[in-house]
Amino acid sequence: MIFPAVWRVLPGPAWVKALLLLLVILAIVWVLFEFVFPWVSVEFGIQDQSIETGTAP
Repeated sequence: MIFPAVWRVLPGPAWVKALLLLLVILAIVWVLFEFVFPWVSVEFGIQDQSIETGTAP
């Protein structure tokens, strides 16, 4: 898997590796929320309303 390879590449003792891994995960989450999710929302029209109002049977 990818996790053991990442763990071997990170420098330092286990606590430093855990801290660096946490920082990498936080950076990935920040990039997703800041750039990727808004782009997907605009490109694919996720926020478009599909329910019409004012037409009662």
